[in-house]
Amino acid sequence: MKKITWLLPLVSITLFVEAQKKNDRKTLSNLQQHVTYLCSDKLEGRKSGAPGEQLAAAYISTQLEQMAISPKGDNGFLQTFTIREGREPADNCAMTLNHEKLTTGQQFIPLPFSAGKTAKGEVLPNVNEPDNIWLINISELEPDNHKSKLEQYLQQTQIAAKSGATAVIFFNGKESPAEVLGWQEKSMPVTSIPAIWVSNDISKKLSADEADAFLIDLRIAFIPVKITGTNVIGYIDNNASKTVIIGAHYDHLGVGEGHTIYHGADDNASGTAALLELARMLKSAKLKNHNFVIIAFSGKEQGLAGSGYFTTHSEGIDLSQVNYMINMDIIGDLDTSRGLQIGGVGSSPGWSGIIGSVAAKQPKLVYDASSTSTSDHASFYKKNIPVLYFCTNTNKSIPAADDNADKINYDGTLTVIKLVYDIITKTDNMEKLAFDNTPARK
Repeated sequence: MKKITWLLPLVSITLFVEAQKKNDRKTLSNLQQHVTYLCSDKLEGRKSGAPGEQLAAAYISTQLEQMAISPKGDNGFLQTFTIREGREPADNCAMTLNHEKLTTGQQFIPLPFSAGKTAKGEVLPNVNEPDNIWLINISELEPDNHKSKLEQYLQQTQIAAKSGATAVIFFNGKESPAEVLGWQEKSMPVTSIPAIWVSNDISKKLSADEADAFLIDLRIAFIPVKITGTNVIGYIDNNASKTVIIGAHYDHLGVGEGHTIYHGADDNASGTAALLELARMLKSAKLKNHNFVIIAFSGKEQGLAGSGYFTTHSEGIDLSQVNYMINMDIIGDLDTSRGLQIGGVGSSPGWSGIIGSVAAKQPKLVYDASSTSTSDHASFYKKNIPVLYFCTNTNKSIPAADDNADKINYDGTLTVIKLVYDIITKTDNMEKLAFDNTPARK
């Protein structure tokens, strides 16, 4: 009998360790599944408003539904919001230079403030005539440190229009076509004449010493666009008086120059995968003193548009009852020599002690309470809600073009998940955290 008494605790510990290992293997397998899908070619970089974003939103919704987590969006799990209403160049835009047809979006790009009109003429180099197209060598302009490059283009177009130009073509700019195409997202006052940017190869022709005259014919047209993003929101209702919000952005950069897909495995399929696994763990947990809101944000790459929208349209979730918000953004590249960056520690005087006691259980984990990187947690901080922000890749060691599923440190991601779960567990029986907005403590 005495022998059995000594063996029972050992058997219990062994069973617990084996069960924990089994749970870890399941989490690691799920993480790989989530990241692999979210950064697959099919999703084309998950740019907000693009078809790939919708596929990602559907995947996240399905995962939450399979966990029996309740939907909390405007339409099931989904909450849509407007990112931008404006216009973009139409497919029938055209430009010829000495009867040579130029490629739209590569060799010439209408600027976002351009008028939608036609213009043509025989243009002499270095001669800006009234009632004709003007060629402006942007490299010869005096730089203005108080204006962006795009604002300088606008200013020069306005000057040219007042002087009688029928259109403006800017050449010898240092921008890439991808950068100029990115300007299309800007909302700017429309000028009275067309304004065109041309690429390096066209700039060389316009700058050639032997150039005599250029026959230019252009047609610029725009179509109205409305770009919407989609947050995915789930809810674990424990009938508690306090609520914890856990979030991660799932959108990324989309397709870049040369049809390069920015897969975004680390940024931020890693955080989204961790969000789903935390949701699964919390759904079956015995932590009942908080309700849990699970949010996958879109629009992070557009100025935190998704989290900003949620904090002003959180119907059904009383933000005054939110204890704190946790945000995971780029957590798939844990390097113990660099450590885990934890931002927002100064948003509550209680965080330092909580994180210190929990992190002590992770001997290989270093945390930096001074991180000030901006991500979706900032939208909640502005609502006087304590926040924490987890990030492993502060030095961007994985280039955007190579941010693929095989580069993720899945064991490290699991370590971050466990740390976040331990923090949630630690706070479950505590009083609501106080908010601190002292500037020095952000």
